[in-house]
Amino acid sequence: MAAVNSNRVVKTTLIISTYNWPEALHLCLLSVSRQSVLPDEVIIADDGSTIETYDLIESLRKTFPVPLIHVWQEDEGFQLAKIRNKAIARATQDYIIQVDGDLILHKHFIEDHLELSKPGTFMTGSRVLMNKRLSESLLASQKTSTGILVSGMSNHTNRFQIKFLRNYFADRYKAHDIMKLRGCNMAFWREDLIRVNGYNEDFYGWGKEDNEIAARLVNAGIRKRAIKFGGIVFHLYHPEKCRERCEENERRLIQTILNKVIYCKRGVSQYDYASVEQYA
Repeated sequence: MAAVNSNRVVKTTLIISTYNWPEALHLCLLSVSRQSVLPDEVIIADDGSTIETYDLIESLRKTFPVPLIHVWQEDEGFQLAKIRNKAIARATQDYIIQVDGDLILHKHFIEDHLELSKPGTFMTGSRVLMNKRLSESLLASQKTSTGILVSGMSNHTNRFQIKFLRNYFADRYKAHDIMKLRGCNMAFWREDLIRVNGYNEDFYGWGKEDNEIAARLVNAGIRKRAIKFGGIVFHLYHPEKCRERCEENERRLIQTILNKVIYCKRGVSQYDYASVEQYA
């Protein structure tokens, strides 16, 4: 079975979620602007950041190589599912790649995802963790790349781009395990997201919203694939988010799995293109 997509005309929306860390978002967007293959549009899914993030995006928009769209909502607690739905509603392209704003993207990140894109599947990737010292150094220098053997990184195998291994593992690496994925590095066909009604907004607070949408996609017959040795992202260090609602979210995930749920009620269908606000 061929792993690589030979059709290079797939149009992409890159969705970047963020909350009140404009310095990290700046570095993330710099890495996007330096991609070997650019996305066709970038949407910042902003879960209630203050004016500093707005100012950053406005300053970059003038020279950014593709349309840069800022979708924003009021800060009413951690509502990642909701802001991602609004970004999906605003997206205009067929293929949606999803990352977080505290990541630096390898220069071939978009290209890797596009080459592995395949109808009837969604893609899950990994990340390279960086320690506090290395993260602060990159933020200060505004560098979007480091040496392969630089100290201060973990998850070492996630830092190497090796195409033949990337292609080999796409259909083999933990293909049936929806718990083994990172929402900070995923990709979907937009029509598949609409089919399952996007993210479930009953998930409030940190945790499990990504596993739950993966479960519904699998229940709908959409197959999970993995991107290893490609689609590389480097995660900037920060303290862990509050996980007080994780148990409740875990229970919702279990119900989705046990009941083979496909469509969530409180999803992307609540929004349309015209109703999604930019920063106000």
